[in-house]
Amino acid sequence: MLMPRPSPVVMLAAISNSHKPSSNSLVKKCLNKLRLSLLSKPPNLPFSPQQTLLYPILSLLPVLVKSRCAGIASVGAEIVGAASLLSFEMNDLIASDCEIVRALVSALASSKRRISSAACNAVLDLSTTSVGRQRLLEFSAVENLMFGFLQVTKSSTTFVSLCNVDKGSDICLRIVFEEDDLPALILDAVLILINTCNSEQLEKIPRRLSQTFLVYLKELWAKVRSQMLPGHTLKFIRERHFYSTNVGINNLAESIFRLSIIAGQLTTPFPYEVIKRNIFGLNESSFENFILNHWEISPFLISKHSNVLNEQDNMFSSFVQLLNSKGTVISILSFILKSLVSCPPIASDELDILGFLKKVENKLGCSIVYQQDVRVVRTEKCLKREVHFLPDISDSYIKAPYVFNIDDILKCEEAYKEGYTIALRGMEFRFESISAIADGLASLFGQPSVGANLYLTPPNSQGLACHCDDHCVFVCQLLGSKQWKIFAQPIVRLPRLYEPLDSLHGSEVESPMAECRQLLLREGDVLYIPRGFPHEACTVADDGEPNGSTGFSLHLTFGIEVEPLFEWEGFAHVALNCW
Repeated sequence: MLMPRPSPVVMLAAISNSHKPSSNSLVKKCLNKLRLSLLSKPPNLPFSPQQTLLYPILSLLPVLVKSRCAGIASVGAEIVGAASLLSFEMNDLIASDCEIVRALVSALASSKRRISSAACNAVLDLSTTSVGRQRLLEFSAVENLMFGFLQVTKSSTTFVSLCNVDKGSDICLRIVFEEDDLPALILDAVLILINTCNSEQLEKIPRRLSQTFLVYLKELWAKVRSQMLPGHTLKFIRERHFYSTNVGINNLAESIFRLSIIAGQLTTPFPYEVIKRNIFGLNESSFENFILNHWEISPFLISKHSNVLNEQDNMFSSFVQLLNSKGTVISILSFILKSLVSCPPIASDELDILGFLKKVENKLGCSIVYQQDVRVVRTEKCLKREVHFLPDISDSYIKAPYVFNIDDILKCEEAYKEGYTIALRGMEFRFESISAIADGLASLFGQPSVGANLYLTPPNSQGLACHCDDHCVFVCQLLGSKQWKIFAQPIVRLPRLYEPLDSLHGSEVESPMAECRQLLLREGDVLYIPRGFPHEACTVADDGEPNGSTGFSLHLTFGIEVEPLFEWEGFAHVALNCW
């Protein structure tokens, strides 16, 4: 049996006399009956009786939520939330009522904790549909939630940690707050709405508020990220004094990225004049000579003096100093790997960055993925082929991506000692200084973006086998030295859609008739390799190094896409493949 319906006439009369304690008591009694009837679905009955019960009360909900009586306002907000979950039809009906949404958003900023908590829960319930989220954004719900969250965290000593939430057979990483449930509720709601915003909606958030909130989110990310590092034991949520959010670290990462865009806190690229000076030298004609005589024509080595990377105005100096501060090579490797998160591949000409974020939202902020973010590989000289240190991982990647765990990261140090190269992709997303260089190079060569990979190779070893790329590269030697072999470009020049030339790994490259240039890169040197030129590199002893022969090598490779699809050659290739 459904509970007796609270009469709208009785409730309206009671609200009109709200100055009387007895009237408030009557209103709360009616509201509690209504709330319980919405929360309890009778067996074998559809939702329609409950919706019918609610229709006459809808027009009173704004007044109830805005009531001065905390008990009435909080129960009114709870009714809004419960009604939002009844059906899509009811959710749309509440979302389309401007007064209800406006009252709910206003209640978020209430100084009374009971009201703000109930309003926040109602916002989460209304946010279960895209229509509900968009209506909340129209009435500035994000701003009120941001302000409320900053006030709550400012006045409390909440301890934040990262825990495993055991959901059956699945274990999910969740941000939790100890001793206080309100920050967890608000963070859930605000991250959901931020990650729903389009560019225009993000721009409407007051700049100072978004910047202040972004600072807190970055601090929160630093705390939870440190607990994801190898060796840290995550807690399991079982104690009652833990309050877990329903959003994961991927949602937090996405919100930080979105707010960074509007807050103007993205990396400022190096001006292309600085890029030209650091790579090609002070002489203006040096760059012009490179474009005329080498760009997409022939390899080109730009030798530097031994201490160039220590100069303060060198664009690589801050990154090199950061690495040197870590001490040994193993320490550098450990520092880099433990600080990484996965970077989903993105097209160099991707323009809809917010759309891209929605496509990969479940992958943001997670641990690095083998073959996508990192490779551990060496080339066996006798067989001229690449061997992976973790063969099971490389094989399983064909079926499903393999996410690195603690043991895998620690094994990379062992692999390095056994002669394997550690190759890391997406460095332009991982370090601000590298991002500034990549963006500057993109500006210099008129490309949407430039990718950057890092290669750490131990002594007397070769990482990648002989190969050629479908894009031009600049190899920047940061630490140690490396011997490069660059072979003549094949007669048939293929556009960027061609398959990797695996045949070049064979005897053709080793033929004594093949043209080959051998170049030794020392610290500070830059090597340009046009697309299509087969090349390989290995570490060798170099007595000419100023600090003695260390034997290892660490270099960055910047890849610059060249779009031949707009050339007749590319058009013919596509047409042939379609045929």
